[in-house]
Amino acid sequence: MNRKHRLKDNRDFQRVFQRGKSFANRYLVLYHAPNQEGHYRVGLSVSKKVGNAVVRNRVKRYLREAVRAQQLDPALPVDFVIIARPSAADLDFDGFRKNLVHLLLKTGYIKR
Repeated sequence: MNRKHRLKDNRDFQRVFQRGKSFANRYLVLYHAPNQEGHYRVGLSVSKKVGNAVVRNRVKRYLREAVRAQQLDPALPVDFVIIARPSAADLDFDGFRKNLVHLLLKTGYIKR
């Protein structure tokens, strides 16, 4: 994922949580809120409940790659925060991709 498409600052995460809307499934929670940047940004949150450091880093790698593979419109002015639930530790890459697509369809940012 390109550096300009990363959401890193805690203030930005808090803004998305407070002003955004959320959709969830069994493995992921997706918050989204409009931004003023002119392009989308994605932040990931994987807590220690998901597993040890190796598992958490694998989950983050899979999520980053799933977002990249989705090829969202670069001019989409929205911030996303993706939270992995503890059950996500058992997923493979295809599982992450399918669950992310499911949530993005619910938000309306991608079409079938």
